[in-house]
Amino acid sequence: MQAAQRIVESGKPYVVDIDLSKFFDRIHHDRLIGRMGQRIADKRILRLIGMMLRSGVMINGVVNPNKEGAMQGGPLSPLLSNIVLDELDQELEKRGLEFCRFADDCNIFVGSQKAAERVMEKVSQFIENKLKLKVNREKSQVAKSDAVKFLGFTVVDGTVAIAHKALQTAMSKVKALTPRGTHQTLNHTLADLNQWYVGWANYYSLTQYPSQLRKIEAHIRRRLRARLVSQQKRKQHLYRNLVKRGVPRKQAAQTVFSNKKRWALSATRAVTRAYPNSWFINLMGQEIRSDRQLAHWFEVSQWIRLT
Repeated sequence: MQAAQRIVESGKPYVVDIDLSKFFDRIHHDRLIGRMGQRIADKRILRLIGMMLRSGVMINGVVNPNKEGAMQGGPLSPLLSNIVLDELDQELEKRGLEFCRFADDCNIFVGSQKAAERVMEKVSQFIENKLKLKVNREKSQVAKSDAVKFLGFTVVDGTVAIAHKALQTAMSKVKALTPRGTHQTLNHTLADLNQWYVGWANYYSLTQYPSQLRKIEAHIRRRLRARLVSQQKRKQHLYRNLVKRGVPRKQAAQTVFSNKKRWALSATRAVTRAYPNSWFINLMGQEIRSDRQLAHWFEVSQWIRLT
């Protein structure tokens, strides 16, 4: 991502985003073994790799051999995919193009729309005719860097940001981890949230827009406040609970008896005053101290933010 950022800043804002259709399923066995044979003299290694590629899959007790493709999730598949696409890297370098590639995700950077369209056509022909792979024309695109997603990020005005689709996926994940009407305790939900969020936030820590992370954290807290509101089955119970937590009686009454639903109530000043950010910090701190694994994550990453 930092390399992509440098290329865009150098004056090449247009991106040729090539999507390879079912890449791992379409790897050509003979071409792959032939290319490896140029470097590997020991035929036994080539034979073992060929056996692995053609091992097939079992469906309803019947083994179906593979004529092309590599196992997704197989220990050798990432290495083999890089060997296949090494030819693409060399071709792009030969053409003097600047690009970034991670596995089958490849972005080529050029200076104009016209040049990008020309590169898209020529490179697509090379991939399909020489590498025997298929380009997904519907998902491939030519656009400015701020409209192209690469590894979950995008380059906006020369700065790295989390892609909109990745943020939407994170919002959906938060919703799944904080379901309505669950029997789980709040502490258990917080532990699940942090187990996911530590990894997610560390991966996306490259963003140069911290507000994107704060947006996810605020959404998490609002989902939790909505649960706390819904746990008070009657309005009188919610009113007494808000007053007990330091909300003035008049403000609590105006909030509770306003006919607002749980989601709208979760964003009111009365509820956020009763359950401020610091309340979640203290609650999660207690959970961390009681869980050695969570405590270890906290010490290593320091990315637990609703914490």
